[in-house]
Amino acid sequence: MSTTAARHAQPRAWLRAVVWLVEEAGLHPKAGEATLRIARDLAGRMGYIAGTVLYDLDGTAARCALSRATVKRHVGYLRELGALAWVRHGSRRNLRLPGRPYAGTATIYAATISSAYDRARGNRIQGHGFEARVVGVPGPPGHTSVAKREPQSLTARPRKPIAEADETFKDTPRRRARPQAASRPGKSTLRSPLQVAADIRIAAQVRPHIPWTQGEGLRRLAYGLRPLIDQGLDAPDIAAELTSWWITWRPAQPAAYITAQLRDRTTVAAHEKLPAEPHPHTAQPTGNPAWQAWLRQRATATELREPQRTDDDRRHARLHGWDQWAEVADHYTTDPDDALDLYGTRLCAYAVKRTSGR
Repeated sequence: MSTTAARHAQPRAWLRAVVWLVEEAGLHPKAGEATLRIARDLAGRMGYIAGTVLYDLDGTAARCALSRATVKRHVGYLRELGALAWVRHGSRRNLRLPGRPYAGTATIYAATISSAYDRARGNRIQGHGFEARVVGVPGPPGHTSVAKREPQSLTARPRKPIAEADETFKDTPRRRARPQAASRPGKSTLRSPLQVAADIRIAAQVRPHIPWTQGEGLRRLAYGLRPLIDQGLDAPDIAAELTSWWITWRPAQPAAYITAQLRDRTTVAAHEKLPAEPHPHTAQPTGNPAWQAWLRQRATATELREPQRTDDDRRHARLHGWDQWAEVADHYTTDPDDALDLYGTRLCAYAVKRTSGR
């Protein structure tokens, strides 16, 4: 990014420039259909605003049905054409993620457009290198020049009269553009552009730490993570939650997989909270006032002895228990039912497995 002569671009404009460089201009003798296939895969995963994308060599090779060596070569061609610039070189430095013995640093590219494309298109550019931007484009054929346009009217627009103090107004709220959109079943609530941008930033921080999500686009991943974001979790907490799922394979659609998993967990939690229906032959409790008073007194005494566990307690324990698996295993040995309720089946099984391997 610091040395390239090409300017930064967003995915759609970048893909148009790559198609021109490969198909129309033919500036690289070895670039062809495979190059465009890889470019389309990169554009589909790029951040819409930042224009950055994870390299994901294995995932790109699988999605494009190409070998790893072929992907490496054609990504090199894109760099030689000035269409990609390094944001960060990948390394073998261990990120030390919880639950994983080793995780290297991912390579990140930024979409760039070379000056050859801008010269051929007649674009006017301001600035130099990565920070340059387009400040003007040529008009379409047959478009009248600026000199031949009629001058704008100098007549000032009539100003609205200022309301008098004794005027009366209706206190009618302005109608929303789509009042029914947020209430439709199965649809998420409307989010402002700032909220969407914040979701994408969180997804960009989570994705490098979760290998099986690195083939997903940031917008789709941010949409899948919305339930966790709405719970107030930040990027490290979300990464810990996804790591606790202990997924050793790569879903074809990570965002859809996350959505389905969160929906299933919510459904299971809702069913667990529903009271069990009594058996038709079960005797009902007596309506004696003294018996009812004794039951209330006993319930009050039980609550005083053992405070009720909340969902926040369970979530906190399941997020941070992976680094304290020895305590989880001891808890499970002492009281299995209580440990399963607090930590969940996955974390308890992981803790027992680690204890047996010590």
